[in-house]
Amino acid sequence: MADMFKGYKGKALGKLKEFQIRVWSQAAIKTSRGDFKGIVLPRSENDDDRHIVLKLATGYNVGIAVDTILDMTEEGFKEAHYKIPEKEFPMTPGMPNVKLFGTGGTIASRLDYRTGAVIPAFSPGELYGAVPELADICNLTTEKLFAVFSENMGPEQYKKLAVCIGKEIEKGIDGIFIGHGTDTMHHTAAALAFMVQDAPIPIVMVGSQRSSDRPSSDAALNLIHATKAAAESDIAEVIVCMFGPTSDEYGLLHRATRVRKMHSSYRSTFRTVGDIPIAMIDRKKITPLTNDYNHRRKDRNVKILPYFEEKVSLLYYYPNMQPDIIDALVDNGYKGIVIAGTGLGHVNKPVYPAIERATAKGVAIYMTVQTLWGYVHMFVYDTGRDLMAKGIIPLENMLPEVAYIKLSWALGQTNDLEKVKDLMLTPICGEITEREPYNGYLIFQGGVPEVEEFLRTVHK
Repeated sequence: MADMFKGYKGKALGKLKEFQIRVWSQAAIKTSRGDFKGIVLPRSENDDDRHIVLKLATGYNVGIAVDTILDMTEEGFKEAHYKIPEKEFPMTPGMPNVKLFGTGGTIASRLDYRTGAVIPAFSPGELYGAVPELADICNLTTEKLFAVFSENMGPEQYKKLAVCIGKEIEKGIDGIFIGHGTDTMHHTAAALAFMVQDAPIPIVMVGSQRSSDRPSSDAALNLIHATKAAAESDIAEVIVCMFGPTSDEYGLLHRATRVRKMHSSYRSTFRTVGDIPIAMIDRKKITPLTNDYNHRRKDRNVKILPYFEEKVSLLYYYPNMQPDIIDALVDNGYKGIVIAGTGLGHVNKPVYPAIERATAKGVAIYMTVQTLWGYVHMFVYDTGRDLMAKGIIPLENMLPEVAYIKLSWALGQTNDLEKVKDLMLTPICGEITEREPYNGYLIFQGGVPEVEEFLRTVHK
């Protein structure tokens, strides 16, 4: 009997029993807020007892508040099994050999209705069952390194990934892509860009904003694009592959140190900042937008530098910031601080004494700008000049998160602050550029006539 009401409890369970509605049945529900039809889904064992969940014909799920239900009728029943079909991945002689490293995230996944968690499809057979187009692109092997949410990715994972990438390159792999949650993908991409230098092949980061059980999922197309980029691209760098526009037209390949997640839910969330993307990609072709990248090589040479100092902090300056924040970091043994300052790179005067105390104790402090676009120019105003005199070092147009990752990487190699400074100010993989192109800063404002015309005639 309990199996008829998988996961339901309390009020919701009582309501299902009252009308004898089984999980997986096609049900019609009358409520005080309207009528609904759909498949009754199991509930996660951790969910509340106040809702019954329906999967509508559109493919979306909706929660029906139990207190609003007036009547329920079962119109059919067919138990569903949410398991990705597994087929043997065909290996074709002459095709590129590509390796997928899994870290977690929702790329090619299914929903586990017992826990409500998303379970990634990961074996080559599962991926082939979910996205058969992959077999037309490459011979695929996979390795699950971690199974963590992206917010739990950190130094331990960065270093292990770098070492594993190095080993695969030495073995002769033609391309690598990494399934990753989107929230901190740009952090991991930056870490790998510094830890894996001069690679001869593409190293592609990919994720999805919406899981595979949703009709609007970007998972399959992102997976196809990333596989194609790893197998066929001439871009021998760490790159991020995600949707370009919100539609399914094409993806973009972004340089690891110039990309950032810019929207919490849009599929086109990743944007290159202060530059243009390296390339466009679709099912048929890869279209370079610039030639300014490292090109694929046939050798197996790569530098693996898996260093990371964990006692580094990123401070986003705000008006009335108190000096005890910096003092607390120093007292707790932090070796480096990156500040995202206002304007051209400023903080308020009450913080000055704490900065002096920090630099006097050998803490490396670097300045970036919270505007994201543009350069630090600390010599323009007295404020900036005073801060430089107290030991803060400006970081040109390096993005704050990239600066945090790079300082952690630099301090992981040496405590010599002059050597750290040399590492920080020497461009390695596009984190500092001589200029930002005119089309590297485009933020269109809705409501403006010419922008509204563009949106009507083209797309978002």
